[in-house]
Amino acid sequence: MSVLIIVFLTAVVALFTGVFQKGKMARYVGIAGLLAALYTSFLPEAQFFAQYSNMFELDANAALFTRIALVVTLLIFFMGGFALSNHRSHQSELYALMLFALCGSFVLFGYQNLMTLFIGVEILSIPLYVMAGANKSDLRSNEASLKYFLMGAFATGFLLFGITLVYGSAGTFDLNQIGDFAMANGGDLMLKLGIILMIAAMAFKVSLTPFHTWSPDVYQGSPSLITAFMMSVVKIAGFYAFFRLMTTAFIGVYTEWNNILGVLIIITLLLANAMGLAQSNAKRMLAYSSVSHAGYLGLIFFGMNSLSPYNLAFYLFAYAIANLGVMMTLIWVEKIKRETSYNAFKGLAKSEPLLAVVGAISMLSMAGVPLTAGFMAKFTLFAQAIDGAAFLVLIAILGSAISIAYYLRLIIAMFFFKESTFKTSEKVTITYNILAIFIIITIIALGIFPDWFAKQFVS
Repeated sequence: MSVLIIVFLTAVVALFTGVFQKGKMARYVGIAGLLAALYTSFLPEAQFFAQYSNMFELDANAALFTRIALVVTLLIFFMGGFALSNHRSHQSELYALMLFALCGSFVLFGYQNLMTLFIGVEILSIPLYVMAGANKSDLRSNEASLKYFLMGAFATGFLLFGITLVYGSAGTFDLNQIGDFAMANGGDLMLKLGIILMIAAMAFKVSLTPFHTWSPDVYQGSPSLITAFMMSVVKIAGFYAFFRLMTTAFIGVYTEWNNILGVLIIITLLLANAMGLAQSNAKRMLAYSSVSHAGYLGLIFFGMNSLSPYNLAFYLFAYAIANLGVMMTLIWVEKIKRETSYNAFKGLAKSEPLLAVVGAISMLSMAGVPLTAGFMAKFTLFAQAIDGAAFLVLIAILGSAISIAYYLRLIIAMFFFKESTFKTSEKVTITYNILAIFIIITIIALGIFPDWFAKQFVS
């Protein structure tokens, strides 16, 4: 529990920096705390299997996803100095809320009980409702916060109702005991209804269609740094929690729910990629891109084997890094141009070539172009799923082909415009340049040497 305690205490200290009018210090406090937590997660004492009253367990998979979430959050904090420069009055609150949400993700990585699952979802979600509305003077931000809260409340209701039905059927909240019950009583109607409701709730959290309707508006209206956090850390936590639930508690009735997920994945891949083509706003396009990646990630439930948690971790990390690369470019353009339409990016390569390159490479990675981390991530996921769901893999390949079109629109705007439209003396900060180089190297290195990921994160 050391990592969780360190991050929680860091969040409290970051919150109190605002009391003393030192809101900017919250970022540095957060970075220091995250580095300490990341170091602690690699200590030999942290490698032992730990279980807490059958409510929470720290196993190898929980440790793997914890490290990934820490690294991604750390990169987001480095991006925050420039991204939150307009939020000086409440920087401490935003950084603290991100850390509190991260604590919720830690709970989701190791939950062993449906009550712990609910607690983790709420700890993760409640700070997000507040952060989505951080731009108080922006109607889009207010709309994002209210819409996320209302739809999140409905999803929570589905989750609780599903948990109630599963408990009423199995007589326990423990995942392993529910798994044993499901194996022996797969035809129980109350159990099936509970599973369907819980799938609906978790599909909302990870933005699977048709439960994705909140995503475009919330992602577009939220401050861009918060959007980056939602697209990366929140998706990592939500999808692993979903995976842990279905493969531990409900694996005994796999044939009852895999077809439901298959239909959701097909709708997600076709609809999200088609809607991505129709967008003229880069931020909204990335929102539909995030929804489409939920569809690709759903393939993890087909052809499952012992390497499935690792394949899921690799994909989520590759996607999160690429997403941060694009969002870093978008944040800078948005700050200069006050908009995120495709036209705002015209000629970016002329004035800030490194920023344009990191954005382009990141989008190529998300599209699954070879020699990028995204290609290897999709390859491992498709290779796993093709034995059990070849048709789904074909749909996913089609979706990837469609996605190249809307990613290329933004790349063309950045690189194939004769003159720069950025008439400003403001240059990209040193921090952003260093982050851009790090992200480019990471994406290419993982695309060529995917085993490097295991060497760094798997102990």
